[in-house]
Amino acid sequence: MTTEVSVRDNPDRSRLEAVLHDGRVAGYAHYRAGQPAYVFDHTVVADEFEGQGIGSTLADAVVAHAREQGLRVVPECSFLRAHLAGHPETHDILADGVELG
Repeated sequence: MTTEVSVRDNPDRSRLEAVLHDGRVAGYAHYRAGQPAYVFDHTVVADEFEGQGIGSTLADAVVAHAREQGLRVVPECSFLRAHLAGHPETHDILADGVELG
């Protein structure tokens, strides 16, 4: 089952948030903002929403956000690293020197 969420940037908390229709945050991807790259160091999905596609939605949102903002990404989070490794079409957002292997 996939849970429908929207993703928003919450710069005050340094994270992209997966938000349910009722406003609850189902998960987030935490970042440390910097130039020229953002470091994504932690992805969290609430236990009750695990296995419902929230993590993949957040990973896709990281890619979209980076492209929209012209950012490069350093994926320190193991979930995000694995997701990006499995999607070579996303590697354009990686910061110089980042290897996923």
